[in-house]
Amino acid sequence: MEWYQKSEKELLSELSTNIDKGISQNEAKNRLEKYGLNELKEEAKRSLWSKIVDQFNDFLIIILIIASIVSYMVGEKTDAIVIIAIVIVNAILGLYQEGKAEKSLEALKKMAAPNAKVLRDGSTSVIPANTLVPGDVVILETGDIIPADLRLIEGSNLKVDESSLTGESVPVEKDPNITFDDEVSLGDRTNMAYMSTIVSYGRGKGIVVNTSHDTEIGKIASMIQTYENETTPLQRKLNQLGKYLGIITIIVCIAVFSIGLFQGRNLLEMFMTAISLAVAAIPEGLPAIVTIVLALGMNRMVERNAIVKKLLAVETLGTTTYICSDKTGTLTQNEMTVVKSYTDEKVIDVTGIGYEPKGEFIINRESINPTESSNINTLLSIGILCSDATIDETEDGYRVLGDPTEGSLVTLAGKAGINKDEINNKYPRIEELPFDSDRKMMTTFHKNFIPNKVVSFTKGAPDILINRSSSIYIDGEIVPFTDELKKEVLDMNSKFSSDALRVLAMAFQQYDNLPDEISPESIENDLIFVGLVGMIDPPREEAKLAIQECKDAGINTVMITGDYKETAYAIAKQLGMADHKDEAIMGKELDNVSDEELNELVKHKKVYARVSPEHKVRIVDALKANGEIAAMTGDGVNDALALKKADIGVSMGITGTDVAKNTAEVILTDDNFASIVSAVEEGRIIYSNIKKFVFFLLSCNIGEILIVTLSILFGLAVPLIPIQLLWLNLVTDSFPALALGMEKGDPEIMDIPPRNPDEPILDKDMIKSLIVQSIAISAGALLAYSWGLFTYGTEGIIKARSITFATLITAELLRAYSSRSEKHTIFEIGVFSNKTLTYSTLLAFILLLIVIYVPFLQPIFDTYSLGLNDWGIILIFSFIPLVIGEIYKIIVRKNR
Repeated sequence: MEWYQKSEKELLSELSTNIDKGISQNEAKNRLEKYGLNELKEEAKRSLWSKIVDQFNDFLIIILIIASIVSYMVGEKTDAIVIIAIVIVNAILGLYQEGKAEKSLEALKKMAAPNAKVLRDGSTSVIPANTLVPGDVVILETGDIIPADLRLIEGSNLKVDESSLTGESVPVEKDPNITFDDEVSLGDRTNMAYMSTIVSYGRGKGIVVNTSHDTEIGKIASMIQTYENETTPLQRKLNQLGKYLGIITIIVCIAVFSIGLFQGRNLLEMFMTAISLAVAAIPEGLPAIVTIVLALGMNRMVERNAIVKKLLAVETLGTTTYICSDKTGTLTQNEMTVVKSYTDEKVIDVTGIGYEPKGEFIINRESINPTESSNINTLLSIGILCSDATIDETEDGYRVLGDPTEGSLVTLAGKAGINKDEINNKYPRIEELPFDSDRKMMTTFHKNFIPNKVVSFTKGAPDILINRSSSIYIDGEIVPFTDELKKEVLDMNSKFSSDALRVLAMAFQQYDNLPDEISPESIENDLIFVGLVGMIDPPREEAKLAIQECKDAGINTVMITGDYKETAYAIAKQLGMADHKDEAIMGKELDNVSDEELNELVKHKKVYARVSPEHKVRIVDALKANGEIAAMTGDGVNDALALKKADIGVSMGITGTDVAKNTAEVILTDDNFASIVSAVEEGRIIYSNIKKFVFFLLSCNIGEILIVTLSILFGLAVPLIPIQLLWLNLVTDSFPALALGMEKGDPEIMDIPPRNPDEPILDKDMIKSLIVQSIAISAGALLAYSWGLFTYGTEGIIKARSITFATLITAELLRAYSSRSEKHTIFEIGVFSNKTLTYSTLLAFILLLIVIYVPFLQPIFDTYSLGLNDWGIILIFSFIPLVIGEIYKIIVRKNR
């Protein structure tokens, strides 16, 4: 049996405590030893050494390390140093991506209350909140942060803001006297108060039932720690590609080594040839280029209001097939706003909001036209005068101080140009009956509103206030509130409620003087009914457009919220997320659904209401089980588990809690759901560019393997030595590859469905093109090599190698332009439209000239100064891959 299902007597007996005295100091000390401190314990962090070791846990890296050791042992120290330097640079770049998960716990700990007011030994004292123990009696007042999970035993108009834990946008009215027989969801346990939530109104008293990791927020912290960081789709594909390359490299090296020995070649020569092949096969610059391109993508995303904390998450965004979004503050404005009013038998629509987190206070007299109803000013005046909330100006804009519902009434009046301070001074409050959760009303008394009269203004629950009204104010006249008129008002109340609006009723009464007896019984009867106001946390307009963009891009959007089903569905329908009520489901319904059934259910549901953190995780797991790439957006503590579990977590930057920000991979700096669509677009562009430069690098590497392998088979000397191959892979290829990673996306990139997450980086079409390009590259280089050997003889091997080296580099630089598109020719996309590519190829060519012509570099790279005749041959053979590649594109396009 849960704590919320137990009676007060059972609580006191089980926890051995007393409502009026609490527990003794000695007993508190004993319990502290038993239960431990009321704080969230942090999991041991990984050491720097373990993070470093992980960077070398890669098949290709291991091959490179072995190659460097062998090179050093056989005397090729320069090659060995260069290879090991590559490995170290990659490790440093990898370490840059590590960290962040442990920060979630630190943020959770910050949310805990520093002190708590308790009863011990019959006396009230303030103690550090981390010394609370089960059985302690905690006294709560407005503004307090709940220090532990409490079972409430007393309360006076107690309201608790649980939005960060449950997603409920309005403070929850608590009822300590209720006891539940059945199991209820977290947001409906009105006799409980949970750690880290805030008392927004009233006062109360509660018994500590859970501390530390046994609290609801503690359970979240524990679950965050247990979830392992999963590899992203790009990581899995690059790892898979690396393994394939590694296996092929080993096979080719062994084969060539064996063939060479069979031909009677020198053992050491063949050993170094095998090393050359290993160096040629492995794209050493690939990890660094991927990291840099992703980092550049991160910078572009910042310009589009999205901070990406984890590099590989940039690409993951592009594969997203489902966006699971919290409602409050993400799809909605997180600001209760009056959208409809009813008075004078008329419905008046009120659109827009009165304040924004980073905007100006909107005074829009046209949004409410007093000429539409002679009673509108009376309705507005009751709302603002019978409210304690105020609008406060801060550096970031304007915000509501006090109850959000009252804040919406003050904002509504502000739209009509009614200033709270001015109207309060003009019609001062002289007496009041505070809001009470039992009678569900509030009344205030004011002078001067009606000349020579005192008026009482009452706002409250419509059904109660209507029943307590005997008259109604219509067109400036007080007329009897007949049954027919009451039915009309009640019908309108039902209509507002069916639209998921929170409805308040307004009434007044007038007196010659302030009554002698001011009590609910004497004052809140025979009222004069004025009208209704309907409010809601409205959807963001930009979110509606973003959701439509998601539909166009083949991305499904679903709402997962702690709010009520009716409210959630109404918002989802307005946003275009759901069309039918059967697309919405309550969290408690998921408790009776197996994981297999849930896997099927998530294919059809669009709205999940009154869900717990565990429900959110199950939904994300079900989507992932169906092969979907799930992104989860949110801003509260209640979102942290799902943010962690999702393929990509997206937190709000302004309203998001530190827990959500530290758990997520992406933070939206403007709290705008639309920004995630921009991030998805950027992710798609980045992946498209990664495919381009991976294709470019691999075609170069395979071409190099063919050059070395074929030369061995033909009985020729190896045309390229290891240091030349390293230069090709690291310098020549890396600069253009980096430029290819900065290509602009196709205009239609968001009009196509997400790619299959299991789709390899190299698809069938790219593999065919890869074969054609690799053969063309090797053919051009071997023809140049053959010309060099024919012209200068076997004694001129250095000259022949220099010609081959220059031909291969020039060919790869020219072919980089062809790699910009799989379908379009260089003339269709514009030869020099990518300025970065132009500069990078020019730089790589200048560096080639330096290696060839600078005397002290010639012995290192085994080069010699080429003549004009040599360059003539080099240019002829260098254009072969480019021309063949462009012709191949045209042929493929015609056959489709």
